[in-house]
Amino acid sequence: MSTEPLRCAGALIVDDDGRLFFQRRSADRRLFPNCWDIVGGHLEPGEDVDDALRREVTEETGWTVSHVLGPVGEYRYVGDDGLPRVESDWLVRVDGDLSRPRLEAGKHTEFRWLRADELAVLDEHRDVNDGLIRRIAEEAFAALRSIGL
Repeated sequence: MSTEPLRCAGALIVDDDGRLFFQRRSADRRLFPNCWDIVGGHLEPGEDVDDALRREVTEETGWTVSHVLGPVGEYRYVGDDGLPRVESDWLVRVDGDLSRPRLEAGKHTEFRWLRADELAVLDEHRDVNDGLIRRIAEEAFAALRSIGL
């Protein structure tokens, strides 16, 4: 068994009003059940972060990445399954109907667009994700401000 951490890519999708997209994971998900989350997932064998980012956005929302605006950060954590992960998160813009994402059936149950002052909702079930999603969101809004958006 490999001791290398699993690699993940995450997208913080920005709309024209400067809000970020979040989706709720299904209650029966192994990792972070019933928690709000960003779009993203594990890299497939041979896949680089940019390709994984684009693939995950399309798989989880039906949208396509139009612009990668910049990095948010790299996060290390151990999932409920005991496996270490390294996640690279990016601010992105997408093409598609932003009012109608195509959520992955069985994986996500609802979505929200949030402003920087609305992030408290991300602490629901904080015991499961230790506040990770809110910290990522706060850093994403800081990155948005740094690039003038």
